[in-house]
Amino acid sequence: MAQRATKLTAPAVHVRKSSRLHRHEIIRIVAFILLLLFVIVWVIPFAWALDTSLKPEGETTIVPISWLSSHFNLDSYGQVLADGNIPRWYLNSMIVSCVVTLSTVVLGSLAAFAFSQVRFHGRTIVFWVIMAGIMVPGQMLIVPLYTMMNDWNFVDSYWGVILPQIANPIAVFVFKQFFDGIPHELSDAAVLDGCSKFRIYWRVWMPLATSATAAVAIFSFVWSWNNFLWPLIVIVSTDMMTLTLGLGTVLSNYGIQYAYIMASAVLAAIPILVVFAIFQKQIVQGIASSGIKG
Repeated sequence: MAQRATKLTAPAVHVRKSSRLHRHEIIRIVAFILLLLFVIVWVIPFAWALDTSLKPEGETTIVPISWLSSHFNLDSYGQVLADGNIPRWYLNSMIVSCVVTLSTVVLGSLAAFAFSQVRFHGRTIVFWVIMAGIMVPGQMLIVPLYTMMNDWNFVDSYWGVILPQIANPIAVFVFKQFFDGIPHELSDAAVLDGCSKFRIYWRVWMPLATSATAAVAIFSFVWSWNNFLWPLIVIVSTDMMTLTLGLGTVLSNYGIQYAYIMASAVLAAIPILVVFAIFQKQIVQGIASSGIKG
């Protein structure tokens, strides 16, 4: 009887497995198609900007619109490079973005480690006060921040651009979510070995948080690199301008000339594209791991 029951149920089990595999394949195909559509939506604007930047100015407004040109050239790039101090602006943006990124990672991870692993009175209240900063629009802080930078003589300096950008509540949140998933037994074992709190943070927690660190670092770099409003407020001299601010100043001399505008946009986007191309895996891992709580 047992053998007969097995013979009867085996085809049913096989059918169920085949059905699950079939559904799984359908889900994968649908997911692939959706992701492909998202890629196309993201790539087309950049491809159009690149195509427009290579056209003569007279062909950028031809109707009907065409991807082709009678004479692709680099004249718009040459004009932008000639009219602006691009190397200096690149250097300024790189210095500001790198220092902001490093400071955001260090301060955000230290604060998150304290909220996650150190017991002190009012910890929850202080954490939610910091999280409330996410809801405050940056435009509301321009006047007090500029007043502070002016009082400290940081206007038209690197520090004037950097300091207001390093306090990032989102970085604290991402690191805390990751640290909350790390077993407390690791800290207990490190304490038994004679490690201080800072050594536990530096030698145990941070090596485990590489994905969260990468995600925070990349998003901080991109946000700082693209920041236009605050440098516009605090920077006065041309030599201290960041790339986005400098290119915006150059474009104001052209008026509505689409080839020059698109050439400037491509020049500003190149570092961001390189960062995402190199660290895309770390970005995905960081976003995924920051939402997991053990």
